[in-house]
Amino acid sequence: MSKIFVFKFGGASVKDAASIQNLRNILHNRLRNPTVIVVSAMGKTTNALEEILGLKLAGADFSLKSTTLKNYHLGICAGLFDKEHRVFSVVENYFSQLERFLHKKLSKENYDEYYDQVVSFGELISSRIVQEYLCESGIFCVWQDAREVVMTNEDYRFAKIHWEKTAQLCQKILRPILEQYPIVTQGFIGSEPGGKTTTLGREGSDFTAAILASGLKAASVTIWKDVDGVLNADPKRFPNTVKFDELDYREAAELTYYGASVIHPKTIKPLANMGIPLFVKSFIHPEGSGTKIHQVDRANTVPCIVVKDSQILVSFKVTDFTFINEAHIHQVYSELERLKLRVNLLQTSAISISIVIDKELFKLEKLIAALTKDFEIRYNEGLQLITVKNHQPEIMAELVAGKEVLLEQITRTTFQIVVKPSAN
Repeated sequence: MSKIFVFKFGGASVKDAASIQNLRNILHNRLRNPTVIVVSAMGKTTNALEEILGLKLAGADFSLKSTTLKNYHLGICAGLFDKEHRVFSVVENYFSQLERFLHKKLSKENYDEYYDQVVSFGELISSRIVQEYLCESGIFCVWQDAREVVMTNEDYRFAKIHWEKTAQLCQKILRPILEQYPIVTQGFIGSEPGGKTTTLGREGSDFTAAILASGLKAASVTIWKDVDGVLNADPKRFPNTVKFDELDYREAAELTYYGASVIHPKTIKPLANMGIPLFVKSFIHPEGSGTKIHQVDRANTVPCIVVKDSQILVSFKVTDFTFINEAHIHQVYSELERLKLRVNLLQTSAISISIVIDKELFKLEKLIAALTKDFEIRYNEGLQLITVKNHQPEIMAELVAGKEVLLEQITRTTFQIVVKPSAN
């Protein structure tokens, strides 16, 4: 068998009929080898499904939001297919399934599991539309349910991969199909031992591409984005960004850890372990060189700026006049692990521990309830965490200017501040 390639297309690359036609054109000249095509939910579908969940949880009517989302997908289909095409009934059926599920009970206690069953519809629907259109336009391919291949534990919303079982299923299920046809499948989703749907964390489609590439021992992974490659900062926030022609696995992993949104944080490790290169390319300029992430011997010295929004700064102060020690840190981290909350920044003083975490529904109140007996707890919401890798004095001064800095931390290579975002 020829070398296998994995392509991943994110939500922006399948947001409307013209985008899916563009996806088809990209694939037309690039399917000379067996290829797995991993597809995200269309446009802002995941956000819309999260809003529906929010309305459901609040006991409010979500029917208008659900109808709007269904019409959005049917409108995309109308731009791609004749009105008699079977894809319309396929999409209608998915939304009927979603509607039935949304009549089941939702509470704070079962939110994570419920979330995964609902939000997964975005990827299921988008991948079916893409697969049907590719077949309709002469690229014959097979739709594959990722939940039959990507095996996980029961950590809903942040499921951990069962690597050995998933690799076996990649060889058993995917490889025989790839001998004849390309495969279209979903990013972001898997299944736990009982068969229920799990998700791999927000923006997890990149990770899916790496999981399947690892299981198939693929030649490379290409992530198609709306930027020309990996940049040293978000071009929507900062002017004069620099594109990297290549990056070392370790450097890329660090940037994703700090919050760079161009690649999911877990994507790099399985590829680096197997020496599989990762290409980040533009679906707007597909002939561009993009960025190649692989083993690079020389260190990068270009400053990289990463901004994470919707951050919460939580401070735990001991109440019995003792000093902070390892036991206190362990106590806090045990609760963070139990709640599946990731720490983006940690700072300790003689009498307090400060952490920065992402905003997660219900998680903060559960964290406070678990630790309030032993600590005086204060927090600030709606903050930004700004990280500069390979910092320089002038960049640091510019980033701090005019901002209220709540926390600052600096090492030889990394500068981080937590700030209240500007009002403008």
